[in-house]
Amino acid sequence: MDYTPGMSPPVPPSKQSLSPSFRLPALDQDFILGDSMRGVRFQLEYAKAEEALRAWSVRSTIVVFGSARVRENGPGRQSFWYEQARAFGRIASERGGALEPMGNVRDNVIATGGGPGLMEAANRGAHDAGAPSIGFNIQLPHEQEPNVYSTPDLTFNFHYFAMRKMHLAMRANALVVFPGGFGTLDELFEILNLRVTNKAPPVTTVMVDRAFWESVINFDALIEAGMISESDRAVFSYAEDAEDVWAQLMASGGLCAHPSR
Repeated sequence: MDYTPGMSPPVPPSKQSLSPSFRLPALDQDFILGDSMRGVRFQLEYAKAEEALRAWSVRSTIVVFGSARVRENGPGRQSFWYEQARAFGRIASERGGALEPMGNVRDNVIATGGGPGLMEAANRGAHDAGAPSIGFNIQLPHEQEPNVYSTPDLTFNFHYFAMRKMHLAMRANALVVFPGGFGTLDELFEILNLRVTNKAPPVTTVMVDRAFWESVINFDALIEAGMISESDRAVFSYAEDAEDVWAQLMASGGLCAHPSR
């Protein structure tokens, strides 16, 4: 090895210094990704997103769920759903406080699962308005790439569904649910269950396209079978388009209109 004259020659690596046990824990990927560090990885996924959201002064969000498989020019109702999700992202961003923060906080920032389809449409609407929006992505075998419309500094990647769900829920002023499949249903029922069990504060939940949802979920059958109560219907409502969604959110009292609107 080369070294500067007058200085001690470098010491060759030893078996001890090359051993995995000698690595600094924070730089030891095998250790960090091991079973015993699962709790630490949970904490890291919480803290990284939390710091970024605070840096952008995000106090509250409007969460938009919907299928990753819907396309802007897709068949049937797909193009309508995409158009309305995009329109809602723009309306909420312009009127809800994300575009022009009040004081040092931004309220009602659009937050989605960060992927394609109806998530992309809602992020795109916020982008159309010039407002920031959030993408809470998850590592999946398919559909895991972030869409190009969420704010780069607010585009996150999670390994754990549980931590992603926590970030989606913890700042939500409202939940807007467009048609979707297993993932959308999972998130929807998570929020509804938190509400009816009083494990979370009231969150206004609006499901878009009543005909679709009533064909997919038979709430009457659940009530008739005694699985849920009639009063449980009150934790959600239906809307038919973006303006209808916004009107219901405003009527619920869960949001405050931006003063300039």
